[in-house]
Amino acid sequence: MVQVTERVERLVTEEASCCGTTVEECEQRLTEVAIEGEVDETDVTALSALSSETRYSIVRLLHAAGGELCVCEIDAVTDVSDSAVSHALRKLRDAGLVTARKEGRWKYYSTTDRATALLVALDGTRGER
Repeated sequence: MVQVTERVERLVTEEASCCGTTVEECEQRLTEVAIEGEVDETDVTALSALSSETRYSIVRLLHAAGGELCVCEIDAVTDVSDSAVSHALRKLRDAGLVTARKEGRWKYYSTTDRATALLVALDGTRGER
């Protein structure tokens, strides 16, 4: 917080209180914003997992399916190798965006509530553009 205070004081002094607030008012507002804007590592991990076109399309596919898909079904509709699909699914599981259920030799995947919420949020921003 010391850095923020020093920067606010410098900006307010240099800009001659350009926004019409005191150093104390700026500091209070920035403290509130900083608390609300804290980074949640699980969010960063989830968003990072969605940054790959393959992983993003797999999450979209699973979400659209509305239930579980077998890994062989996912393989059939993606344009990447089986190993790339497996790697993507592992990364998505690690990020908490998909779950896996094993039945015999097969694994069935589905999206988590977190993935659904992210997709809904992303879909909501499309209408704002």
